[in-house]
Amino acid sequence: MGTKRKVLLDLAVSLDGYIEGPHGEIDWCIMEEEMAFDQFLERVDTILFGRKSYELFLQFLRNPFLSEEDRSMMETMNSKKKVVFSRSLTVIDEGRIISENLKEEVEKLLLEPGKDLWLYGGASLIEAFMKEDLVDEYRLSVHPVLLGSGKPLFTGLMERKNLKLRETKSFPSGVVQLIYEK
Repeated sequence: MGTKRKVLLDLAVSLDGYIEGPHGEIDWCIMEEEMAFDQFLERVDTILFGRKSYELFLQFLRNPFLSEEDRSMMETMNSKKKVVFSRSLTVIDEGRIISENLKEEVEKLLLEPGKDLWLYGGASLIEAFMKEDLVDEYRLSVHPVLLGSGKPLFTGLMERKNLKLRETKSFPSGVVQLIYEK
């Protein structure tokens, strides 16, 4: 039997720990070719969404003004299996909805054959995954910006989580990517 799939959290975060600005803005996020995001996408075959993040993903996907580069990335993301964690959605365009038993359902997903799973977000879903100790790898791209306020990355932690630094990469823009595993 092959190796067990992993849950990967890959997020952009400001230097002061926010994943969104005070009005939900993410215009401060830098994507550069050296970050090899396409290689990360090759590693996963499933994206895990909270309801709000899924709806925002669909809005972005349908934006007619996307650059060719953004459109290509969105099409690659859209080609992945989608799992949406929601108590209010009952139907999605394509994919699967999980409304209860988060830990049990994710453990089932991890046993299915395939590539790793990308925990896309949002913040409350990330918090729930962390609470259940379901995140195997934290890939944080720290951006050279101080937002002052917004949506913090880590909320609701009730206990210490010791992680091992596996890799550090820095990029010309000043972004530093930190990759930790549990």
